[in-house]
Amino acid sequence: MGTVFRFVGRTNLDVSVAMEDAVAILHEADSIFSLYKAESPLSQLARGETSVANCPEVVEKIWNLCEKWNVATDGWFNAFTLEHTFDPSGVVKTWAAEKAAQHLESLGVVDSAMNAGGDIRLSKDIETGFAKRIGISKPITIASPDAGVLTVVDLNGTDFKAVASSGTAERGEHIWNPKANAWANELAQVTVVAKDLVTADVWATAIFAAGEQGLSLAQKHCAEYSFEALIVDGSGELSSTKGFEKLLRPV
Repeated sequence: MGTVFRFVGRTNLDVSVAMEDAVAILHEADSIFSLYKAESPLSQLARGETSVANCPEVVEKIWNLCEKWNVATDGWFNAFTLEHTFDPSGVVKTWAAEKAAQHLESLGVVDSAMNAGGDIRLSKDIETGFAKRIGISKPITIASPDAGVLTVVDLNGTDFKAVASSGTAERGEHIWNPKANAWANELAQVTVVAKDLVTADVWATAIFAAGEQGLSLAQKHCAEYSFEALIVDGSGELSSTKGFEKLLRPV
């Protein structure tokens, strides 16, 4: 997936086999959905060399999941490129990460956290306290001497288990505005907290794609989908859904 996954936690169990299984889930998703690997099923689908029906069954599952999120986000989350090829990158990474984390939980590893390329997923029984405070990076590359923490969200006492951010700091323009047929570049960064990583990542992507309409989109749907959002616009100004302010702590 072109990124790094990191697991940390506490347990008395021997997690060697469990970790191998979790990592295998991530590698399997990468082998099927990577558009950087020429012979992956998704690359073949993009070139018109195969069909969804002839791809692994999970491709149709992700296709349907992307369509569901497209409707939920009023069309701002879109898994199709300008060339009309299927690119589910905006959901696959966190979908695979959720599967890997759930596998560890099913084996009794319930006090842990995963960093999936900068998106954070806490396990269901992670210890309360400092472990549930998550730093949000400034919307600039970590290679910059000015990089650091923008703010901290405290998930203690909430049902939130996931934090995901979308922006241009590390990857440049890579989020498509499906309603303008152009790269989304009106905002600098969007961070979403939610009960699961897929919900957080999808809404971060959709709100970023919506640009100046992002805050109204978030405010419209945050209660229904149980998330809160923090938006940094192109000039560095901050705005958020009302509930996000209750999560903030001093850096």
